[in-house]
Amino acid sequence: MSRGALELVCPAGTPSALRAAVRAGADTVYCGLRDETNARNFPGLNFSPDELADAVTHAHQGGARVMVAINTFAQAGRVAIWHNAVDAAAQAGAHAVIAADMAVLEHAASRHPGLRLHLSVQAAAGTPEAIRFYAERFGVKRVVLPRILSIPEIKALTGEIDVEVEVFAFGGMCVMTEGRCDLSSYVTGRSPNLDGVCSPPEAVSYSRQGACRSVALGGLTIDRQADGEPLGYPTLCKGRFMAGGKTAHLFEDPVSLNTIDVLPHLLDAGVTALKIEGRQRGKAYVEAVTRRFRQAIDALGQPDGAAAVAANLDTMAEGQRSTVGAYRKTWR
Repeated sequence: MSRGALELVCPAGTPSALRAAVRAGADTVYCGLRDETNARNFPGLNFSPDELADAVTHAHQGGARVMVAINTFAQAGRVAIWHNAVDAAAQAGAHAVIAADMAVLEHAASRHPGLRLHLSVQAAAGTPEAIRFYAERFGVKRVVLPRILSIPEIKALTGEIDVEVEVFAFGGMCVMTEGRCDLSSYVTGRSPNLDGVCSPPEAVSYSRQGACRSVALGGLTIDRQADGEPLGYPTLCKGRFMAGGKTAHLFEDPVSLNTIDVLPHLLDAGVTALKIEGRQRGKAYVEAVTRRFRQAIDALGQPDGAAAVAANLDTMAEGQRSTVGAYRKTWR
């Protein structure tokens, strides 16, 4: 059970990040195996089966649980890799598997009936009918909602389903409805949804032209800055492009989601759990964000309980800026 009104679900790309999350007060930590079965399939990240088993033991000793993201879509002729990942998660004693592919969910439900199933955001299930289908067909206990719903829309949704709801609370945004991204595939030939890689490192290159530095993805220049200006890791959706005589972030600004000041509204909307994004981030980030959200959740119900925490979190945000995203659709 969570220690507060909302379960705090935190990322771990490495065993050291998992230990940092547990130390900082995470109720649950989510991680992935070291292959294309999870959507953060990058060199130097993720867990071997033995490391996963050790992580589960460590988390339990600290009063936390571990969930395993097996959230990419299985490929024809290679489904055994995804089945093996589910088996490894169950053998390690994971609390739950986070999956989107129906074949993966079917394998988990039939082979490991005691393993809790959560529907990944990659499934893009945002209607009562879609969520009920997964719950009735595979026994899914929780859905991770796409980052496109407002708080009133979430409240209307939770009133029609008998499934726990998890939402993203802090970290990177996504310009697409999850599970529907073709941008990286178009430029690099590798898919976030199949290979677990958005902007794979081998497709990234940096160069210099005079007093400017450029960064390219798959040979396509997507940003250029003067010396001394920040030049972040290149994802196509956050590239800067020229249109109408102006250069700007046409798809998405480099900015982080931050829900600290709407936590009471998310709780009122029927949300069960808050998810921190960041399995590609280091243990210092994981520990700092986890600790601050732990404080904010524990302070719910107290006057101005989250104000001080909110003021400090922008230092951890991408571009030092944050937004509540679609939760509060102020442009309408």
